[in-house]
Amino acid sequence: MRFTTIFFDLDDTLYPSDTGLWHAIKERMNSYMRERMHFPEDQIATVREKYFLQYGTTMRGLQANHKIDTDDFLAYVHDLPLKEYLTPNPTLRSVIASLPTRNLIFTNADIHHAKRVLNVLELSDLFDTIVDVNTVSPYCKPMPESFAIAMKLAGETDPSKCVMIDDIHRTTRAASEAGMFSILYHETLNDGAADAHLTDWNELIGILESQ
Repeated sequence: MRFTTIFFDLDDTLYPSDTGLWHAIKERMNSYMRERMHFPEDQIATVREKYFLQYGTTMRGLQANHKIDTDDFLAYVHDLPLKEYLTPNPTLRSVIASLPTRNLIFTNADIHHAKRVLNVLELSDLFDTIVDVNTVSPYCKPMPESFAIAMKLAGETDPSKCVMIDDIHRTTRAASEAGMFSILYHETLNDGAADAHLTDWNELIGILESQ
């Protein structure tokens, strides 16, 4: 295998997108914008999506255009009973444990949420480092600068030795543009969105070894 480092996204990648957790997080964002920032109800969903698309995350958009306490925002939106949404996946654990690579989490969430998710999924011991949204501040995925920071933290200088696994098309596309090998964990693959496509974790080793 030519790869030495794999960056794993967290939400909707290390657990299925149909768990409802990400929907619950978005509802918490709506609530924060309504209750703490006093956005009109009829504007919240539109503004949140606009900022997500323009800035990479809703939080980065709020930072750029409004006064916001980011620590308060992150704590609020992630204040959810994770065990009601997430269940450990023994197959995923076995696959990651078998990898000869250095494995890191690279997420647009914060480290506190990432650690909680990994604990519930029983995967905490399998990752060397968590690269979170604060680590790459003021950037975030899919900004090119965020990938450069993540590589530096991983001790990598050659992007061709790195893999990015993510569930968002624009993130895997950006990873490819940064020189990484990108794998989209998603039901559908758009042209040029990633170098490979994954829906079953049992396929990962074969994908990596075929490159």
